[in-house]
Amino acid sequence: MQYLLACVRSDTGIKSGRYMFEVRIVESITPMETGERTPTPKQLLRVGFSLAGSSLFLADGCDSFCFDSEGLFIHEKLRKKVGPKFRDAVVAVLLNLDQSSPNKNTVSLFLNGIRQSPPLPIPEHLCGKPLYPTLSFKNVSLDVNFGPSPRKALPFRCHMLAGAAAADVEASPCKASAKKPEVILPVGLPSQGFFDWVDEFVEKNPGYVELSDRKILEWAQKSGLWKPKAGGSLDKPEGHFGVPALDDGSVRRVLSNISPALNRNYIIGELKGNLVEADRAATLGRFNPQDFSRKSVVVMGEPTADYKSRVQSLILAEKKTKAEQEQKRKAQAEERKRMLELKRKKAEEAKKAKEAAQKKKEGKEENGDDAKAEAEETAEDVKMEEPVQVELTEEEKSLSYRTSTTPDISERELTKSFAKFSLPSKEEGFEAISFAWQAEADCAALLKKWILQKKLTQRAEDLQPGAGFKETWTKWQKTIQEWRRRQADYKEPSKRKALAAKKLETAKKAMEEEKKKLMEAGDEDAAKALEEKFAQDTAPVEVNFDDLDVFAVEDVMDLGNTMPLFAQFLYEDWALLNLRAELHLLLHNFKKDLDDADRPSFVEAHLGYYYQKYFKKSWNFNQYGLAKFADLLDILKDAISVDSTSNFLQAVQSDDVALETFLKYTEDHRRERERRVDAGDETAKLKFSRPAPPPTRQADMGSGKGSASGGGKGKSGPASDSYHAKRPYQQSGPPAKQARTTYDARGSSWSSSSGYYGRR
Repeated sequence: MQYLLACVRSDTGIKSGRYMFEVRIVESITPMETGERTPTPKQLLRVGFSLAGSSLFLADGCDSFCFDSEGLFIHEKLRKKVGPKFRDAVVAVLLNLDQSSPNKNTVSLFLNGIRQSPPLPIPEHLCGKPLYPTLSFKNVSLDVNFGPSPRKALPFRCHMLAGAAAADVEASPCKASAKKPEVILPVGLPSQGFFDWVDEFVEKNPGYVELSDRKILEWAQKSGLWKPKAGGSLDKPEGHFGVPALDDGSVRRVLSNISPALNRNYIIGELKGNLVEADRAATLGRFNPQDFSRKSVVVMGEPTADYKSRVQSLILAEKKTKAEQEQKRKAQAEERKRMLELKRKKAEEAKKAKEAAQKKKEGKEENGDDAKAEAEETAEDVKMEEPVQVELTEEEKSLSYRTSTTPDISERELTKSFAKFSLPSKEEGFEAISFAWQAEADCAALLKKWILQKKLTQRAEDLQPGAGFKETWTKWQKTIQEWRRRQADYKEPSKRKALAAKKLETAKKAMEEEKKKLMEAGDEDAAKALEEKFAQDTAPVEVNFDDLDVFAVEDVMDLGNTMPLFAQFLYEDWALLNLRAELHLLLHNFKKDLDDADRPSFVEAHLGYYYQKYFKKSWNFNQYGLAKFADLLDILKDAISVDSTSNFLQAVQSDDVALETFLKYTEDHRRERERRVDAGDETAKLKFSRPAPPPTRQADMGSGKGSASGGGKGKSGPASDSYHAKRPYQQSGPPAKQARTTYDARGSSWSSSSGYYGRR
């Protein structure tokens, strides 16, 4: 608070006669400094006069004038030195509105009864209007004397304000009321005229004080702090002054504690805070119902004609200001151009004069008027600026609310809180609730429709993945890693042989145990039949992989000859498989975790945000080499689609679908894609870009013989860290044009060192 000006205005104004009042600084406070750049002087007193209803801050606008403790007389941009700095002195300000006096309509400054300034004329437009004694000060304590006797007599007799004749003064229209003060919480929607309505209310009701962050920012600026760059929102503007004592929000906290202790009427000009029930409750909790009449005004829907007229006046004033600024800019540019041209002409004339003087000296000058070297400077007529003429367009005349480049509420704050917006009710503790523009039912319907529309377009900022998603996602990661290992083992002949042997051994062991039970039971025929069945089941099976019905496969890990269904998968297939599962899990778990019937899903524009929130990695559509998102949907049509009505993404498969289903769809798509490519359809080729392999330590790269720098068929490099197994070295084929990479389901990255597949 030490950086902010305090202001006070008398409730009695002078409209005629000659009167004075005194002010004395009884204490100067030296504020604590932390080294930051702050306004000077540290202690300040401004004493003067202002109009009723004008700004309480002296030197703020044209409706006031004053002297300050730096010895200056101030009115608007005028800063005139009229006397010495003062501190330990009785300051007297004399206002002479006596029309019979030779010094009529003047103001004078006295220190300890001695004149410090000549009678200074007051601004012409303030003559004839009641002028109210006003003080602005910081870091000082004051003693004000309105009379009846001065502490320091002047060299001549002058009445104090307390002894003024009734005909010479006028009481302020804002007299203190004996009834209980009010606190009003207006409730409106973003971008629908809330702040203009609050401004209009305060103008029409000057006895109300607005409490809001934007008023704190305005207070700081009028106290001499440097205006921060525009940012934030109108509801919560960014007030970064570079002063920690101001930037930490301490002023707001102090006002929250002090305001309920003062007998004043308040209007809480906070848009988001007044829309959320919990925030309204916190505000009302500070104002005891025994001390304040707590009310709310709802400003939603179609505004009144008076409000629309005010909005159009404000829009017209803004257009006029912009037009005047543009006219001034052009005039300044023309003036600079004219001065440059004049300078050029003068330089040219000086050059000609010099040449003429040289010729005259050499006797070569010519007679007659044509030989004169001097050029007469012609004065150019300066065009007078014509007043700017601006009009509202038909579109502007139809506007009900004024638009602003600064949002009413920041996008982040809006997305976090809009679902909690509600109308006030008397159950919250309001004594009265009024609806300024439309009836309660209309406002309720409007708010419901507005929230529903926002749910279709805004992100759920506070959404967090639930436990169900984490469990399913972990299961999927383990499953796809197991499939990747199985593909790698199958592609390696020695391990494929080991898989077949292990399968046979497991089946034989199970058969032997069953046979033993049958023999112990004395059923030799059944035991013999079991052996025959085992021989048939374990006989070598030829699987026609190309003609296989993908969706009839029961065991995707083994088609009958240890060959997995995904044996022919390449980088693109693993990527599409993982994407199918990810989007399926994302859409179903979004619906569960948000638990909002009005928002069962989200639009494509928000996919990247929720993808990052759930999977902790960025959504990179460009890696799929497709022109538009619809092309990706066409590939994944068995897993995801777009609702034609809401444009929401929706999962095609049910929530409890088996994970193997996505693998079967991926294999089916691979086969269809292969058939189209073989038929000459170049558009069927996938052009995925592969992320660069992560950097590896030299120790992880081995001797180089088994590294993944090449890409031949049947090649095997060192095992990745995920599987902790070594692979025997095999001679690699010629280097591929691009390193073959494999998919790591844990982080959606691709390791070039795994060697899980080669060329087909």
